[in-house]
Amino acid sequence: MAEKYLLETWREIAYNQEQTQKQYDEFWAAYFAQEKEVYKDILGNPDQVVTGTVKELAEKYNMEVLTMVGFLDGINDSLKKENPIDKLTETTEVSLAYDPEKLYKNMVAAKADWLYGLKEWNDILTEERRKELYKEEKLSGTVIKEKKVGRNDPCPCGSGKKYKYCCGR
Repeated sequence: MAEKYLLETWREIAYNQEQTQKQYDEFWAAYFAQEKEVYKDILGNPDQVVTGTVKELAEKYNMEVLTMVGFLDGINDSLKKENPIDKLTETTEVSLAYDPEKLYKNMVAAKADWLYGLKEWNDILTEERRKELYKEEKLSGTVIKEKKVGRNDPCPCGSGKKYKYCCGR
């Protein structure tokens, strides 16, 4: 039998289809509370890169190893160098060296206002920059359709002719 990695186990538990809605809500509420505390710590000390084994980080933040794996899964896309998330074991060395702008945008994309609204961001990104990143992320999924040129409108090439007699042929 192939070795089962921690991420697979985490996902089986986190996305268990057999749990009731109440169990699901309680599970995620507990997870989000722990996740918020980890983010407060790493954002509160932006010059300190947190590294260690999965087990060491779980102990440092007083959480179960699988909960730490869930955290690592969530932050992985925002790291300067991604961790080998699919092959995590308790002894895998990981780093939480994050790209602040990428992390902020990913939090906005995840609609995690309890994370991108943390006061710890004030010392990392200016309020103006956070607003720019927020707007960029919100607009990234928006399709902007250009105005269609009508047959009798002036040609956009600048010839002065009607579109139907110029580039519209």
